[in-house]
Amino acid sequence: MGLQQQVMSEMKTAMKAKNTVALESLRAIKSALLLAQTEKGAGGELSEADEVKLVQKLVKQRKDSAAIYKEQGRDDLAAPELAQAEVIARFLPEQLTEEEIEKVVVQTIDAIGANGMKDMGKVMGMVTKELAGQADGKTISTIVRAKLS
Repeated sequence: MGLQQQVMSEMKTAMKAKNTVALESLRAIKSALLLAQTEKGAGGELSEADEVKLVQKLVKQRKDSAAIYKEQGRDDLAAPELAQAEVIARFLPEQLTEEEIEKVVVQTIDAIGANGMKDMGKVMGMVTKELAGQADGKTISTIVRAKLS
């Protein structure tokens, strides 16, 4: 089942359960999918990789918003953002643990012979491509930086 059908099915369930947080989150996914499909040059269909990137972007937006709200002492606004991020994240592939990410980073560093921060871009590019959808960029970046310094 494609992401769009899965979202529509979940929306029906959320409507029946009167779950407003889930419904808002699912509508955001549906809206983003429709925008991406009707974008110039999109061709109407999205690949699975594009769908994963889109969902990751939505989760990151929610988490960033929540962080800003918490910074400003607005926990009342941060809580719904985090709840929405949690609902949206259900549509991402299984996330890897930091240890698993670290193994991939170390293998990539050994494979390309990276030594130092000057090679961070190469390592990041390869690891991000390999772990597409399975880890967020911030975590990967932190681990790569720690291993190269």
